[in-house]
Amino acid sequence: MAEEAIDFGKMAGLVPGIVQDASSGAVLMTGFLNEESYRQTLATGYVCFWSRTRGQLWTKGERSGNRLRVLSAATDCDRDTLLFRVEVEGDGLVCHEGTVSCFTRPIELSTGAEAADAQMLEPR
Repeated sequence: MAEEAIDFGKMAGLVPGIVQDASSGAVLMTGFLNEESYRQTLATGYVCFWSRTRGQLWTKGERSGNRLRVLSAATDCDRDTLLFRVEVEGDGLVCHEGTVSCFTRPIELSTGAEAADAQMLEPR
């Protein structure tokens, strides 16, 4: 992974890091990285995040064994979001709730026609 100039200034020193399974394409999780966790990720080849709640670095899987080995990394056009394509080590359960992906809770969305009808009923 070549180090790119990431813009850590926009979100108080943090950038979102999206984690995607390299073989299936599934989005597994997202977390935040600061400059130190980004450097550690590049140096070790495993995704390291900054825990906003604990105020410390954490490498995903350090307790569970479900580490995220980085196969490739990219930044978006604004250089303020990272995408890591990974191979999951361990049993593959990335989420702390025991699922493969953290994105398991569907949100019900209105269809286009229902949304247009609802908008017409809203008071102006």
